[in-house]
Amino acid sequence: MSTKTRDRSPLYVQLRELIRSQIESGQFAPGTSLPSENALAQTYGLNRSAVHSALQALEYEGLLQSIQGKGSFVLGPKLTRDMETLGGFRQTMLDRDQNPSTKVLHKVLRKAGPLYSRLLEIPPTAPVWYVKRICYAGSAALALEEIFIPEDLLPDFDSADISLFSIMDIYHWNAIYPLLGQQTLSIAFLDPSQSKLIGLEGKQAVLEFSGTMRTKEGRIVEFSRSYTRQDKAEFTVHYRDLEEN
Repeated sequence: MSTKTRDRSPLYVQLRELIRSQIESGQFAPGTSLPSENALAQTYGLNRSAVHSALQALEYEGLLQSIQGKGSFVLGPKLTRDMETLGGFRQTMLDRDQNPSTKVLHKVLRKAGPLYSRLLEIPPTAPVWYVKRICYAGSAALALEEIFIPEDLLPDFDSADISLFSIMDIYHWNAIYPLLGQQTLSIAFLDPSQSKLIGLEGKQAVLEFSGTMRTKEGRIVEFSRSYTRQDKAEFTVHYRDLEEN
């Protein structure tokens, strides 16, 4: 760092704050790579361990992503999803002025089996639509999603283009109006092949977001599970003091 500075904080902290300001000012735009650790060390007269500590701290905060053999890349702002709002991926992204799209990997009929018969409250032999897709915000892969829908609710689902229309739209076109939902958020680990589908390398921790949706009559219309990149999204929950009532 410059010998003219009077900042007495550790050198890696000074570098961390300098890089942060460069990211916030737009000098390093989302998706761009930072100079290598060697280049930063040479530019600011630091040893590589100090540079590594600064970059690691920024990665922990979600401002950078380190890709082995390629360097450190600037991440864009996280997309916020309200866990109390019942809505599909497409509407969630549109509400946040994002450009949503999906790539459908599988859309097939299968038997519910023991697990999904329990989750969907249908017989184990009942057929269900199984959808597996990658969800994008703009050009960035955000999540890997799986959806299970009882076949009797959407018998013509095979002809619906879910890359163009949201599944929520298709529900409404069939006079199905999900009203109630139960959602769970946890941490999961994707294997390397699954991680690669959403732009991650190796075995990675992701946010597992799962739950069911029901109509006001109590019929479960779907069970969904999404594996969302934690560097791309965050979730919020609103609460209030019950004593105010």
